[in-house]
Amino acid sequence: MNSLVVFTVIDIVLLIAGLAIYLFIVGGQLTRVATGLEECNELVQKIKDNASSIEGNLEHINRTGRVIAGALPLLYGMAEGIVVGATYEAEKVPARGPALPASGRRRSRLHDGVGYLPDGPGKSAHAPLADQAESA
Repeated sequence: MNSLVVFTVIDIVLLIAGLAIYLFIVGGQLTRVATGLEECNELVQKIKDNASSIEGNLEHINRTGRVIAGALPLLYGMAEGIVVGATYEAEKVPARGPALPASGRRRSRLHDGVGYLPDGPGKSAHAPLADQAESA
C-alpha cells in the first residue's frame, strides 16, 4: 500500500510540472502577441491622427467634385464640337495577294560547320569568312 501512495504522489507531481511547463510556454507566446498588438495599436493611432487632418478638407474636396461633375455635360458637348472637324480617317491600304516564299533554294549553314559538301567532293563548301580571306 505504501508504494501505491508513492506512485500517486509522483504522478501528481509530474502532472503539475507538465502543466507548469505548458503554462510557461503559453505565457511566453501571449507576451509576444501582446507586444505585437501594442505596436499595432500605436500604428492605428498614428493613422487616426493623420486621417483627422484630412476630414476637415474632405467636404471641400466633395464640393469641388460636385462642381466638376455638373460641368461635365457642357465640357462633353464642347469637345464633340471640336472633334467633328478633326476626326482621323485612315488611308485605305491596297489589297495585297498572299505572301510568297523567298525565291531560290534554301540551304542550311549547318553543312558548313561539319564539312558536308552537298555538290560532291570536287566542290568546296561555302564558307563566307574563307571566301573573304581568299579575295583579300
